[in-house]
Amino acid sequence: MLRPHPAVLRRLVDEYEALSAAVAASEPADLSTRVRDLAYTLCVSTGTRDVERALEVAHQWLATAPAPARETTPPTLTGRRVATPEPA
Repeated sequence: MLRPHPAVLRRLVDEYEALSAAVAASEPADLSTRVRDLAYTLCVSTGTRDVERALEVAHQWLATAPAPARETTPPTLTGRRVATPEPA
């Protein structure tokens, strides 16, 4: 089974958990629609049928995922980094 990229999965889990807490507190209709969409996406992404199980699987996968690579400026041909000019 293909797995989603850890960064994508992390965003899905974070957004679902934040919005589901907000919906539980106030129940705005537009947020509950987004929570249902996120639940569906999490289930599809993890190959599960229940959002609680999807969250369990997602947390397990994220716990074993490699740490994200740090973004750096690639060196030039001479091996030195070049400063990026600021926009005028």
